[in-house]
Amino acid sequence: NKDTITNFFREEIMQESVIYQDILQKGLAKGLEQGLNQGKKQEAIAMIMRPITRRFGSLEPEIRDRIDALTTAQLEDLSEALFDFTEVTDLVTWLQSR
Repeated sequence: NKDTITNFFREEIMQESVIYQDILQKGLAKGLEQGLNQGKKQEAIAMIMRPITRRFGSLEPEIRDRIDALTTAQLEDLSEALFDFTEVTDLVTWLQSR
């Protein structure tokens, strides 16, 4: 258990171990990847919302929530589909099909 390991090894020794460093590096890499993906998605949402808001005005919260729930790939698809939308119901229909 954690207490046994902590009592057996001092923190400084653990931090210097190759296994500890490997685990730490993997965790940092995973966190960095997740952060980059999150940032990419937020930027895609912002890029989608600008033309949507300009064309249709303010959206109902339910529609905004549906857009927020899309994957990055779906947001990219939506950015292309926007060219075919003439009214907000086109957007709603597109979201319902996803």
